[in-house]
Amino acid sequence: MALVTETAKESVVPLEPAAPTAWQRWRYRAKVASREPTTLIGVLTALLFTYLIVVPIISIVLDAVQVQFGHERRLGKDFGDLTLYYLDRAFLSPVSVDLFWRPLFNTLTVALGAISLSLVIGTVLAWLISRTDMFGRRWFATALIVPYMLPAWTFALAWTTLFKNRTVGGQPGWFEAMGLTPPDWVAYGRFPIIIILALHYTPFVILLFGSALRRFDSQLEDSARILGAKRYQVAVQIILPLMRPALLSSMVLIFAKCLGEFGVPYVLGLPVKFEVLSTSLFRSIASRQTGVAGVVAASIMLIGIITLMIDARLVREARRFVTVGSKGSMNRQSRLGKYRLPATGFAALIFLLSVGLPLLTLSLSTVMKLPAQFTLDNFTLEYWIGRDLHTVALQTGVLLSPDLWAAAKNTLMIVGLASVTSGILGLLVGYVVIRTPVKALSVYLRQVTFLPYLVPGIAFAAAYLSLFAVPRGPMPALYGTVTILVLALIADQMPYASRAGISAMTQLGKDPEEAAQIAGAGWFRRMISIVIPIQKGSLVTGVLLPFISGIKGLSLFVILAVPSTDVLTTYSLRLVDYHYTQAANAVVLIIAAIAYLGTLAAQKLTKTNLAEGLGS
Repeated sequence: MALVTETAKESVVPLEPAAPTAWQRWRYRAKVASREPTTLIGVLTALLFTYLIVVPIISIVLDAVQVQFGHERRLGKDFGDLTLYYLDRAFLSPVSVDLFWRPLFNTLTVALGAISLSLVIGTVLAWLISRTDMFGRRWFATALIVPYMLPAWTFALAWTTLFKNRTVGGQPGWFEAMGLTPPDWVAYGRFPIIIILALHYTPFVILLFGSALRRFDSQLEDSARILGAKRYQVAVQIILPLMRPALLSSMVLIFAKCLGEFGVPYVLGLPVKFEVLSTSLFRSIASRQTGVAGVVAASIMLIGIITLMIDARLVREARRFVTVGSKGSMNRQSRLGKYRLPATGFAALIFLLSVGLPLLTLSLSTVMKLPAQFTLDNFTLEYWIGRDLHTVALQTGVLLSPDLWAAAKNTLMIVGLASVTSGILGLLVGYVVIRTPVKALSVYLRQVTFLPYLVPGIAFAAAYLSLFAVPRGPMPALYGTVTILVLALIADQMPYASRAGISAMTQLGKDPEEAAQIAGAGWFRRMISIVIPIQKGSLVTGVLLPFISGIKGLSLFVILAVPSTDVLTTYSLRLVDYHYTQAANAVVLIIAAIAYLGTLAAQKLTKTNLAEGLGS
């Protein structure tokens, strides 16, 4: 009997605890997440960026399919009802050629022309800087990046100062003043726009292609030559295939930039009615065709999103072409021999055409009464500090003009406030993305803050105009106020600020915060005393990058600014419209100087270099 009882006891197996259900697991995760301050901060920032980024984009898309104010009687529908009228007008009507199809064709041809020219120039320069013994490699590595530090339409104003003809009123261009009248196709339209955009975006190719060349292992070339391959075979069959991702990425990024470019087509295309999508959108907004503007803006957004999705795919594909991984890799310089001096001359010529000549032209034009007359009595400083200029809209030099200082004040206030705010928000986004236990919140914040990068600035400005031009619920109409400019600029610059914040927080471990938390410090105290001091360099980056971009930006402000909220870029564009060439060029030089010096300051403070490694 005792044996049976003992056997029975041994046969009793303790039951395993039941596995938690999906509902129990979700409740547990929600309880843990609710105790983390990052969850609340993440939810609040997610709601904020949904309103500042997603809602305006939805609003402009809805404008394309809803009856707009003033069209109720024509369409026989109430305001806000669904309609296909604007889609039909933009894509299929007799005026669709002028509204969409011709601007689209012009945009594509300009972009393809700029891409082709910049690839030819940029690949040669990248190779010379990265892989040869050209004279002055280190200096050219930085000097050839300068065009991208300056506003693109700086060079458009220099071009029109040189080649302007009687198609436009005001003072003649330099060539016409010397008795040579440039034809319209040289002075305006497709040709000069392609040239200027190609020179402006060549630094993209130099940076991306040069960086890839710098990582390329010279031993691959040596192996091919040992096997009997000629130089052109090495270039075509080995180097170019391995460089293909960098080249394609350059092409895609230049196309995306050309898609939203406004200043250059406005200055050089308007006189001959050469329109691209950005200027067509501007004209639709100016003529109060809100529905058609919604169609054009949505089309620009769609093309931009597709373009940068292709670039993201190319970046993933580039991993298949990695050739660096061993300590034996080499980056040997090619000796140019007798071609060393001509190669250096080519690099110097490109720098002269893309930086030296435009800035020299603009500078000289601001101190000359009559164009292209290089006599001593023709030089003056009256367009800078003069009084009683006897012009209708500008009676003093720009430095004495209250309009300039009002625009400068607005610029510093709007861009400064937006930059500081976006820098702080970018650090918070980085903190939440890295620290939050809620993966969905992290993914959403990462994606929504990057969304404005996919949308060209002119289309994003149109989206803000669509949302905030009229009162919506408790939110009053913001058009014509500083607030709309600050909000739009914060949202537009979040891709830079958030990426700086995410990158910074990725490198910061949890140990310092956990130690402070054990000592009793709350979340706010930990941020002020630990996170921000440690990440002050990244915070400065998140502020400076939006500041530099905002200072030289035009597309966003030209849609949303009014005379009372003029910034330096819109003020200079207004002077262009008045044909005050000297004054407009002076203001543009001020903007260019601020942008360039700001870029140098950002590089100094962050200890980085746009051309880092290319000339080393």
